[in-house]
Amino acid sequence: MAPADLNVAVTAAANSPAPEGAADKVHHTKNGKKIFHNPWPSWHELDPEAVKAHLKQRKWTSTWTHPSTAEAQIPILTPSFSADRLGGDASNVRATWLGHACYFVEFPSGLRVLFDPVMTDRCSPSQWFGPRRFTKLPCEIMDIPVLDAVVISHNHYDHLSHPTVMEIQKVHPKAHFFVPLGNESWFHASGIYNVTELDWWEGADLVVSPDDKQQEKTGTISARITCLPAQHTTGRAPWGTDKTLWGSWSVASPSPSSSSASTTSSSTTGAGNTASVYFGGDTGYRAVPTLDAQDGDWDEKYVDLPVCPAFAQIGQLYGPFTLGLLPIGAYEPRALMAPIHANPRDAVEIFKDTGCKRALAMHWGTWVLGDEDVREPPQRLKEALAFRGISKTGVFDICGVGETVSIPL
Repeated sequence: MAPADLNVAVTAAANSPAPEGAADKVHHTKNGKKIFHNPWPSWHELDPEAVKAHLKQRKWTSTWTHPSTAEAQIPILTPSFSADRLGGDASNVRATWLGHACYFVEFPSGLRVLFDPVMTDRCSPSQWFGPRRFTKLPCEIMDIPVLDAVVISHNHYDHLSHPTVMEIQKVHPKAHFFVPLGNESWFHASGIYNVTELDWWEGADLVVSPDDKQQEKTGTISARITCLPAQHTTGRAPWGTDKTLWGSWSVASPSPSSSSASTTSSSTTGAGNTASVYFGGDTGYRAVPTLDAQDGDWDEKYVDLPVCPAFAQIGQLYGPFTLGLLPIGAYEPRALMAPIHANPRDAVEIFKDTGCKRALAMHWGTWVLGDEDVREPPQRLKEALAFRGISKTGVFDICGVGETVSIPL
């Protein structure tokens, strides 16, 4: 259980940087209705008839095939977490991939953050049907000894799990949830009130006062947590489409040597002794037309398609980031998935736009949600990096489920 004397305070952040025009909130209204939407030329609506046609073809022609878990050979490790906030490699950001979009991140300040936890066998409204986990869970919520914040990108079932958040509330009752606008009421209905909802370009300041023994080492831990744009959609039922917001996130926390400084004193998340993580959540980068069978979506005739401008704005206003956690999977069939899911080439462009110094891949190898072979995203990421002149390891990497990677500031 989280220590009873762990004190957590959350306040609205002042002066969160935002691009020109952000105050107009153009993503709040669509066709005169109060519904969230993607306000960029890089987005187009999914064609329901095309989706139906694809699913029908998949079912009857058996074109959707994947290897077995044994054939895929995705490494699964049992992570080891320290109850000491500055235990292990305390000078680095430590990121542990728990599958799909879930990362547990340990900051040098002592801050512990869990992103998009779905610690169930299926990502669906019921554990009796829906996509079943392709690779097993590397650990349980109870195996995480310290947890301060939980960051949620949006409310799709592979990113927001009711059983998981209820388990977090039970085991870590002091952990604070950060969610995009419109999601707070869902948490309240679940009996969870330690939650803050934010709009794009809004931030909150988190202050954690650990117990006396830990505080001797860390002092008071502070962080700026900011909701940022992404290109996606939401809905947990057909009648709830886009009634809640989606987003990516920045989490920045100064190291112990600089923790006395206010997190509001600088908007540059990667400066000095401040560790910063950019969490891409679930996002597309550019919409593509229906492709000819032999075409790739980055072939010469498609290279001038508009890209989502928000990522470059994020990089300009909040970068450079110590680490980016970026999605690379569930991208086929491309003409259907491109608006909402980045493929590896898109992910490399997001990596560059946002100014991440290092990146780790996610959103692959856990649930089979796209038509691509579950083993394909890592290979295509390698090819995309090489195309952009990034051929060495230690820049944008793949890791095994349960593997911990240390990233220097």
